[in-house]
Amino acid sequence: MKVMGIGDNVCDKYIHLQTMYPGGQALNFAVYAKMLGAEASYMGVFGRDEVADHVINTLDELGVEHERCRQYEGENGYAKVTLVDGDRVFLGSNKGGIAKERPLILTEEDLDYIETFSHVHTSNNSHFDTQLPKLHERGISLSYDFSGQWTDENRVNTVAPYICYGFLSCGTIPAEEAQEICKKIYSAGCPMVIATRGSLGSMLYDGTAFFEQKPRLVEAVDTLGAGDSFATAFLVSFVESLEKEPDKMKNDRAFYETELKKAMEKGAEFASRTCMVRGAFGHGKHFDAEAETV
Repeated sequence: MKVMGIGDNVCDKYIHLQTMYPGGQALNFAVYAKMLGAEASYMGVFGRDEVADHVINTLDELGVEHERCRQYEGENGYAKVTLVDGDRVFLGSNKGGIAKERPLILTEEDLDYIETFSHVHTSNNSHFDTQLPKLHERGISLSYDFSGQWTDENRVNTVAPYICYGFLSCGTIPAEEAQEICKKIYSAGCPMVIATRGSLGSMLYDGTAFFEQKPRLVEAVDTLGAGDSFATAFLVSFVESLEKEPDKMKNDRAFYETELKKAMEKGAEFASRTCMVRGAFGHGKHFDAEAETV
């Protein structure tokens, strides 16, 4: 199965460790999918600096294809991070760097290439919302991570009609409130909504029923990337089921629910593994923290 992450790439700069780790929701998806055995590619915008060099070199090392990326003069995206009891605390960022100034605009050649993939994942940090209708028109399976921006009604109404799966970061919101949020995103046009709720696990709504998945609790080294890893493992499993058994997934509700629950379990298991690694997926590199400004 071939999947692609389109959008944001950054380095998370851990000030207290003077170490930067590659990341970004779209890039994480591509890397995690590769780790899970899928054929994975990444498409996005790089700057020209040591951050970009480290991200590109890491993709090469991991075997994640990125031939259709753009690269421009300017800063690559980065965020400053520290840890408090294993939980990430963001200290600031450059809002995507050059990718905000020169966002990815898809050409017909890009779209023809993307059509060869089973699924595409992007995010609210990718400066890519204007391109979603192009993918939708081509019938491309598309997921979108709203992160905490599900509170932005305009963004939800703009994005939801064009995506197949919407992921929401809901902290530790109570179940009843999370259900209402999921229903709202569904009503805006997204047929499957998944809310991750930290130590409370995850919740999925498909317009017919709610499904809940308990987390695999671990003594976390670093929670960065936990939500992205859950989304990736879920999508790789569920989309593969849709490819292998399209008729049964459509017409056999019991089979569909079994595959859906299996995908959620895989998401929880993979997320727990991610919490045992520094950064989103390791590959740290030293940087000079004293030279940093935001």
